[in-house]
Amino acid sequence: MELTSTDIQEGGMIPVQFTCDGDDISPALLWSGVPENTNSYALICDDPDAPVGTWVHWVLFNIPGSVKSLDQGVDTVESIENGGIHGINDFRRLGYGGPCPPNGVHRYFFRLYALDTLLNIEPGCSKADLMH
Repeated sequence: MELTSTDIQEGGMIPVQFTCDGDDISPALLWSGVPENTNSYALICDDPDAPVGTWVHWVLFNIPGSVKSLDQGVDTVESIENGGIHGINDFRRLGYGGPCPPNGVHRYFFRLYALDTLLNIEPGCSKADLMH
């Protein structure tokens, strides 16, 4: 699969509107090359360079397999319009929480997982809950 964004360039700086210094909204994402038996997707965004260890910025799961993109500014509610369900980020909030490093330059990874099932976990779950 290939995950891309019209808002963020791979290896580049994340524009301020997608950070805590700006509007703190999620960037637009789109994907292609999806496995044939995909029933749902899970999305994780995290920062491995945080001083306290990997910091989770976004947990979203049960995105329907028919969906191939997320618009900019996904609502930070339990269940989003397309059917996806938010977990909790390390800011202790549902939905996307943009980069807000205390110092230095950090890397941010957006990872999309194609799943052959829907996950039977509750809204507000953590990344750890999702990955088990």
